[in-house]
Amino acid sequence: MSTKQPDNFGFGEDETMLRDSARKFFTDNCGADKLHALVAGDFNPHRESECNWDRDLWRQVVELGWTAACIPERAAGIGMPRVAAVALAEEAGRVAFPSPLLATFMASFVLEACHTAAADQMLEAIAMGKPVTLAIADIAGSPEEVETDVRVGADGCLSGSVCLVQDARKCDALVVSAGSETGTGLYLVDLGAEGVEIVPDHIIDLTRDQASIRFDGAAAIEVGAPGSAKAVVEAALPAILCVLSADMVGAGEWLLQTTVEYARTRIQFDRPIGFFQAVKHPLVNVMIEIDDARSLTYNAACAADVGADHALRLARMAKSRASDMAVFSASRAVQFHGGIGFTWECYVHLFFKRQMHSQTLLGDGRHHRHLLAEELISSAA
Repeated sequence: MSTKQPDNFGFGEDETMLRDSARKFFTDNCGADKLHALVAGDFNPHRESECNWDRDLWRQVVELGWTAACIPERAAGIGMPRVAAVALAEEAGRVAFPSPLLATFMASFVLEACHTAAADQMLEAIAMGKPVTLAIADIAGSPEEVETDVRVGADGCLSGSVCLVQDARKCDALVVSAGSETGTGLYLVDLGAEGVEIVPDHIIDLTRDQASIRFDGAAAIEVGAPGSAKAVVEAALPAILCVLSADMVGAGEWLLQTTVEYARTRIQFDRPIGFFQAVKHPLVNVMIEIDDARSLTYNAACAADVGADHALRLARMAKSRASDMAVFSASRAVQFHGGIGFTWECYVHLFFKRQMHSQTLLGDGRHHRHLLAEELISSAA
């Protein structure tokens, strides 16, 4: 297979049609007013941790074939490139779509890299709409090893715990990294099985849920042999970082366009506030940062599609840039909406919180720049 990247990041007619149909679907079904009514009904900071999402919309997403889009044909999927998943993730981020879509994409990338019959069987289930998430807490950590507090017993059952599991209450199963005397492997666990406890976290992002998972003799299916976890995660990580970066790009675009529209209509000193340089120049900077992050994200996804050796390096660059952009776009949106920007009734807070969660998830910009610097210094030595 050639590792030369195609023009336009390999984003052809099929990918364009998929993106456009996703944009229309979200425009028709997931406006900001509907989103706020769905996830922000209770402003009490001491409320119980909630998991609000529209299961009917998820069923429609499955019927549209999004979960099957990037599943390989060997597992009854459509076999589209990873840039297609990136496009869907960007559109989902543009509306802060509460769903297990990103978590399922990430799990499918790991399962695809396993190349085992059990993994392919689960990929077929994902293509049919089964939501799956990852329980690999340090997936974006040091490339030296995939560490885990979960152990595999002699009977093949799991014990231990893992934290930072995304959208656990929206998913039916999870891929777990678990250790044994022969190394760390990957296992599939039904979230409804005996010996599995979901402990929800109280996070600021109202469009997602997060949890710790405790295993006490939970039955598991091996999808990656002991000792294979490091190689599998390393193969899947570029695509995982890309879809998360794309989500931040989409959310950043919503924040930018919403703030620009507000700057055109909000009058101060007899002029729209967008007239003043202190407003218009930072908004241009937000636009530039979004475009930078988008280009890096699609470039990294394309590199992963063609199997380039430097795909992970490019993906870390994309996640670094997207994380910094997420903070900047969110902070400018709140500031330029003025007093109302800090209120619960202003929809900006939904995207602000999603961006804050995303920028730290799987490592923030500083984390990935640190790993990039270590790689470049070691290669130059």
